[in-house]
Amino acid sequence: MSATTATASRRSSSLGDTIFATVAKLSGIFVLAVLGAIIAALVIGGSKAIIAFGPGFLTSDDWDPVHESFGALVPIFGTIVTAILALALAVPLAFGIAFYLTELAPKWLRRPVSTAIELLAAVPSIIYGMWGFFVIVPIMSQYVQPFVIDTIGEWPLIGPFFQGPPFGTGILTAALILAVMVIPFIAATMRDVFETVPAVYKESAYGVGCTTWEVMRSIVIPYTRASVVGGIMLGLGRALGETMAVTFVIGNTNRIASSLFGPGNTIASIVALEFPESETGSLKLSSLLALGLVLFMIAFIVLAISRTLLKPGLKA
Repeated sequence: MSATTATASRRSSSLGDTIFATVAKLSGIFVLAVLGAIIAALVIGGSKAIIAFGPGFLTSDDWDPVHESFGALVPIFGTIVTAILALALAVPLAFGIAFYLTELAPKWLRRPVSTAIELLAAVPSIIYGMWGFFVIVPIMSQYVQPFVIDTIGEWPLIGPFFQGPPFGTGILTAALILAVMVIPFIAATMRDVFETVPAVYKESAYGVGCTTWEVMRSIVIPYTRASVVGGIMLGLGRALGETMAVTFVIGNTNRIASSLFGPGNTIASIVALEFPESETGSLKLSSLLALGLVLFMIAFIVLAISRTLLKPGLKA
């Protein structure tokens, strides 16, 4: 290769690197700009409610469009409780699915089950909502809730959380639907990261007499901890922001229920229900935008907690 050709090649490579670096930088700036625009729109749109109600907006359980009295406590409570319950139901099942697919399932069965899980993630949320309303709600009202009310509902301490009329809808039903929706995301993430563990690590553990569960607990989980926590946070983010599926089954009542069978609201569901009826520039519309800002803050807090859990030296 001549000196002229080598010089031209270096210039072409340098130009390509410069273009790539510029595009990458602009992509990062674009993400920050979009995020900033969303925050600005929520702050500006919700400023009327923030000024009118102040910090009391977060602690008030009022939602009275007639008297223009609005508070965020009920939807905040519903959002957090349904998301936590959904994770409590989904994470063990997702872990079991990932554990089975990577360690126990025969090879001929792994691909069909993995494909089925991925297909569940592609189902639109409104389909989950319709399925929940027409299938799960009748089952809950006719079989599950009456049985639980007559058994666990009589227990001390936890009994009051499982009492009330068996309508079928409510916070627990919404959490169940959310759990089904987030299982594919968490399970697929866990399955993928479990497969990245070097085979020599597991073979060494088996060689010294470890059982399958001991290998999973002592080798696979510590090796993939950060990615597993990330997958769980991904599922939590989906649960916090889900709208239509929850709207179908949660009952849509602006009060804090003392029972998990009671109706409630989430931030996403109340925005979906009330937004079409809100007039431009009204205090109600401003309150809904302020709720959107609150949901954004909750998501930010969750992200901050997940980043803390992923720091070296901390266990998830």
